[in-house]
Amino acid sequence: MQRKLLSLVLALSLALTACSGGTAALKPRTSPPPAAVSAQPALDAALGEFGLNLLREARTPGENTFLSPLSVLLCLSMAANGAAGNTSAQFQDLLAGGADLEALNANCASLLTDYAALENGTELSIADSLWLDRRVRAEDSFVGRCTGTYQAGVFAADFTQDRTRGDINRWIKQNTGGHIENALSGIDPETVLALVNAVYFEGKWQDKFDPGDTMERPFYGTGATADRDFMCSGGRSDLYVGTETAGGVLLPYRDGRLALLALMPGEGHTLEDLLDDLDGEALADLIAGREETWLRLYLPKFEVMWKDSLLEPLAALGLTDALDPLLADFSPMGTDEDGNPLYLSTVIHGAGVEVDEQGARAFAFTFGGMSGGAAAPPETLIFDRPFLYGIVDLERGVPLFLGTFEDP
Repeated sequence: MQRKLLSLVLALSLALTACSGGTAALKPRTSPPPAAVSAQPALDAALGEFGLNLLREARTPGENTFLSPLSVLLCLSMAANGAAGNTSAQFQDLLAGGADLEALNANCASLLTDYAALENGTELSIADSLWLDRRVRAEDSFVGRCTGTYQAGVFAADFTQDRTRGDINRWIKQNTGGHIENALSGIDPETVLALVNAVYFEGKWQDKFDPGDTMERPFYGTGATADRDFMCSGGRSDLYVGTETAGGVLLPYRDGRLALLALMPGEGHTLEDLLDDLDGEALADLIAGREETWLRLYLPKFEVMWKDSLLEPLAALGLTDALDPLLADFSPMGTDEDGNPLYLSTVIHGAGVEVDEQGARAFAFTFGGMSGGAAAPPETLIFDRPFLYGIVDLERGVPLFLGTFEDP
């Protein structure tokens, strides 16, 4: 009865869409929020591990890269709720360090709960959505998990028509503070179901930089040197972080929970060395080991926008079955209209960041399309060489955004 009711609602919604020329909401976001659950350190470390591994795989040396592990995690975790067998096991290994699906869902719910409660002017908006074509037979239990745990809005779509791409692009723009326009240049018309996540962050520094102290300095990139505007702290107490081969800083936002992490390899070491030495647990330990230190800090102002397919990076990280139409098992998600099994045919991710004297803004989206068939602190810290950076949770030690700044 539930499947018949869902199919009827979908048919009516699609009919309304055809008449109005727009995409209609299939089901309002009325599901109650999941019960509050506590953070799971092992799952948080797994998120850090996933983010660092994804950055390593997606990065092109010498070019700026920026992505949101949180956005990709939430999008793929929704997809994991429609997977079974070895396909499900690969999602769990990649996203949850081998923990089961219930643990993954619980930790995602706890992240969403925590970040909905930020105060003191920090804005962190997270939105999920599920887009269903008339050619898909979605299982009610899968849709229910998306609308329940992930509070996803559900929309009727027709991926054979370009207007659906426009509707999704408008949804992404609306949920990234207007910063990401025309996120998708095209959608494979064979797509019958899509999972979309959007994240928008804006935070002001606890301790702002004085624009009057901003000065031009050279940045020594991998292949070129260029002058850039560097913000200067003028000397103050900041949160130093470091290892035997790297040094950096955490700059908290006003909410006191989130902070910008900037970490630069020491002399004689490369950014590749830094990335190779970090894993999820080491990242959490690095953040937890922060120490107040008197620093004169120089940090470049910068803006970065990055977008690419994540199919190859995800396959390299072990998510192979989900991307293979012959091996994927998404039977709990549903089938196409002919009863053919689904597979994850598209994963597009885009993210951007703006850092200046007042604070930072960061935004990201992830589109998943389903088709059928400790060093001693230096006296001066100048980030004038390629460095790793991100926006991280000071309490849970997880990265919301990660990137490398390499090209001036």
